[in-house]
Amino acid sequence: MTSRIVSVETFPARYPVSGRFKFLASSASARPTRDTVMVKICDDARNIGWGQCVPSPTWSYETFESVRTTIDRHLGPVLIGLDPFDSDGVWRMLNRTIAPSFSTGQPICKAGIDLALFDLTGRALQQTAAERWKRRGRKAITLSWTVDARSMDEVGNTVAEAQQRGFHNFNVKVGADAAFDVEMCAALRRLAPEAFLCVDANGGYDLATALAVAPKFADLGIRGLEQPLPANHLIGYRELRRQRALPILMDEGIVSLADLETFHQLDLLDGVAMKVSRCCGLTEACRILEYMRQHDLLFFASGLTDPDLSVAASLLLFGAYDLRHPAALNAPQLLSGTFLQRAVAVAGDQAIVPLGTGLGVEVNEAKLRAEQIAP
Repeated sequence: MTSRIVSVETFPARYPVSGRFKFLASSASARPTRDTVMVKICDDARNIGWGQCVPSPTWSYETFESVRTTIDRHLGPVLIGLDPFDSDGVWRMLNRTIAPSFSTGQPICKAGIDLALFDLTGRALQQTAAERWKRRGRKAITLSWTVDARSMDEVGNTVAEAQQRGFHNFNVKVGADAAFDVEMCAALRRLAPEAFLCVDANGGYDLATALAVAPKFADLGIRGLEQPLPANHLIGYRELRRQRALPILMDEGIVSLADLETFHQLDLLDGVAMKVSRCCGLTEACRILEYMRQHDLLFFASGLTDPDLSVAASLLLFGAYDLRHPAALNAPQLLSGTFLQRAVAVAGDQAIVPLGTGLGVEVNEAKLRAEQIAP
């Protein structure tokens, strides 16, 4: 099947934030929103696909504005006339137009395009993601609750809220104060003795601190230490792997399969906290997961507070590849609203994997257009 791309459009999609999270900060005078960019791609056979970019400037260098202008002015125009089924050709053009630095250039931006093309081609083929990948995995993904506490009082409150909403497992933001981090995790273990706990430093520790704190986390039954050091501190990751106190997971540094192959062969990690939105979408994410399966690497999962299409894509991938650990997809915890005809189903800590063709969900385009806010 072949066709030609005839249009690429972008739309702002903003979601109210219902809780505090350090990566969703705002000014004191404005209520925070999670600002994303929806991408609509059409071909000459009247097939339509939708994707979503979820930039997070406090987490990476990509912003809402940079994503939208890059697609509108650069990536969208070069896609016109290309075959949406020619994935290799599309990606050659995308990477030629926005070049890499250390790794893939603007991967969060490109993820939205990749999801839209996956949606378009899946609908044209009348295939679900599981059918395209020839995989049958989980029908639901267990979610964890994000703990981003600033005081011990907040720890108890967040556990109580999580349990009241049907959550039983926790991913914990650490990295600013190691002594507080250990105290916080000890409190979490007392309050939820059977919980799966994983800590994520988002590159916040230096090597000496990470080496000192890892055994203490291990004593508390923490299951993994995610991104303890900045992504480019490769010598430090080698030292942490030699210590063997805890499994070391990389997140921010794994943008492409080439990154993972290099870091694995250098013996810098035990596994990856997978993010569809970080690694250019589903095409590259599948390649990364296949490599992880071949080399028996640990498969953890998280997101960038992904709503709607982005979380649907994550659930498709994590379900198909049989994710066995709770996923740190915290949009159900922190965001409200949807631009879908029917929101992704979440019951307690169980997120249901979409079943439809393409990305498995339907965009409410009328609502999206009606609620446009000039960037």
